[in-house]
Amino acid sequence: MENQKLDIIAFGAHPDDVELSMGGTIISLVEKGFKVGIIDLTQGELSSRGNLETRKKETEKASKILGIHYRENLKFKDGSIEINENSIRRVVEVIRKFQPKIVFAPYFVDRHPDHESSAQLIKESVFFSGLKNFTTKNKSLKPYRPKKVFYFMQTYPFEPTFVYDISSYFDMKMEAVLAYSSQFYNPQSKEPETFISRPEFLNYLRARAEFYGFQIGKQYGEPFYCEEKIEFDFQVYLSK
Repeated sequence: MENQKLDIIAFGAHPDDVELSMGGTIISLVEKGFKVGIIDLTQGELSSRGNLETRKKETEKASKILGIHYRENLKFKDGSIEINENSIRRVVEVIRKFQPKIVFAPYFVDRHPDHESSAQLIKESVFFSGLKNFTTKNKSLKPYRPKKVFYFMQTYPFEPTFVYDISSYFDMKMEAVLAYSSQFYNPQSKEPETFISRPEFLNYLRARAEFYGFQIGKQYGEPFYCEEKIEFDFQVYLSK
């Protein structure tokens, strides 16, 4: 992928964040022929369950299910994602290298501090990526700014700008989520219970997808937020 562009990059603070929040959307976009990549900012080394080796294997399994074209882990420190010149430059290098048209990132307000920090880091990086005088270690990369940044929902709800229909992809999304078997409910597990390892959490994922799907007259949906206005296309409805 050295010289290959991506249409879309989804940034997540931890492995499994993107699958949980927008796995159905990713699968749909890949099926539609778009080149999609995921950038995990940390390895999730502070997780109470599993370890780096199991998380790596789980990530590889989930990536195959999603069908994505590229995935990379920037190995920022879990629990301490800093918004500084170094971290911004590293994210800018990714953006300039792959030149995505759309970037997805965590929403600004969430239960996990890493999710909130990631949102601000990606926002700033997208901006600085477009500045001619903002330099990176790789001098051959030219200034580039994606057209839009969309934020995905994690724990705390928000009023979405739009909801994406994932009715045909919800089961595959859950297959990708459950590829992270160390993190979610397993009655045989001897590891400590966490916020996401309770059986209620998987029920919540389905209920949330059903709730937002209902809002757009579909079975399942994934919500997104954009800070900018989005053009409405009547042709989407008139062509039916």
